[in-house]
Amino acid sequence: MKDFLISTDTTADLPDSYVKENNIDIHTLFYAFGEVIYGTDNIMPEKEFFDRMRNGDMPTTMACNPEDCKTIFEKRVKEGFDILHIAFSSALSSSYNNACIAANEVMEEHPEARIVVVDSLAASMGEGLIVYKAVEMKKSGKSMDEIINFVNNHKLNVVHNFTVDDLNHLYRGGRVSKTTAIIGTLANIKPILHVNNEGRLINIGKIRGRKKSLIALVDRMEEHIGSYRDKNDVIFISHGDCLQDAQFVAGLVKERFGIDNIWINYICPTIGTHSGPGTVALFFMGDSR
Repeated sequence: MKDFLISTDTTADLPDSYVKENNIDIHTLFYAFGEVIYGTDNIMPEKEFFDRMRNGDMPTTMACNPEDCKTIFEKRVKEGFDILHIAFSSALSSSYNNACIAANEVMEEHPEARIVVVDSLAASMGEGLIVYKAVEMKKSGKSMDEIINFVNNHKLNVVHNFTVDDLNHLYRGGRVSKTTAIIGTLANIKPILHVNNEGRLINIGKIRGRKKSLIALVDRMEEHIGSYRDKNDVIFISHGDCLQDAQFVAGLVKERFGIDNIWINYICPTIGTHSGPGTVALFFMGDSR
């Protein structure tokens, strides 16, 4: 059986050490402050990125283009690998479509190659959790087809719950109106959002006060975990440079669900551009999103 590799995007927010250890290829979604583009060769530390946003410097983002995807795919195909690429939600970026274009071009030029691009319909460490499950299955000896079937059958069981600290970033991204952003900020309103079955980021509630909004993330976990209550071997939490808040949520998860294996990592600039500093996101497997 031909060996295969798993790849994904920077938006999966997986720790660098884990990516390197498991030989995961990463497709970079670039971002820019003004005319300066950041990505693979020009990397800005996460804290500096969010500090610049706090100081009013607003970045822009770009999808991974087909040419870059093709370069990564072609290199691995020439090394003799098939590829399973788990992509950032197609509802949030053109990266999935660009990866499909690149995969088709490479397979046309290399008929022996097999590249399967799966739309995760997920974001941040929700996408990362799907990749993690795929990697664990590969380690256990599952075939590429078995992993593809699992991902397609269970990606809508990956639950995403977010809260943000500053409504103005959601306003910039078209998620809330200007009036909602102004009034909500004055009233200390913190929105609760999730990624729905279409892979879109949806505002589903609002809470007055930061601490209550963090608790609400875990309350929603209680509501949606269902039959997966004893099946979650790991919980992922990502944050926009607010580690203490992420740790507070982790503590609540441990207390309520008895889960000790919790990974915490930064939100990448691509997603952080639209959610802003102070974002906290909780990811787990549940009965429904």
